[in-house]
Amino acid sequence: MVIVRTFIDTWPNLDVDRIVEFFAQDGVYHNMPMEPVRGQENLRTFIAAFLESWTETSWEILSIASTGNVVFVERIDRIIAHGKAVALPCCGVFELENGKIKVWRDYFDMDTYRRSIAG
Repeated sequence: MVIVRTFIDTWPNLDVDRIVEFFAQDGVYHNMPMEPVRGQENLRTFIAAFLESWTETSWEILSIASTGNVVFVERIDRIIAHGKAVALPCCGVFELENGKIKVWRDYFDMDTYRRSIAG
């Protein structure tokens, strides 16, 4: 659970390289409304693309639990994107392996994000 908490605490720095370091070389990030992204280089490109429009973020953990190598995190991601404030309820499921994130699945409503930055 410590790895996931540290990972979440890293996001406000908006440092793509530091964020990607948390993933295994063949790690997967799956924003459930989209296709999964595999491998550190693809993750770097994908994360950098959406961080371009972000100027600020902090993630509020509402609840966190783990079983074996799986960590569940219910949270609210607070983001300033395109100059607009977004409060995005999310649930993340992290599978860990050898101290790295092997798979991260994030469940959220994409329309909540889109409406926030459109309005």
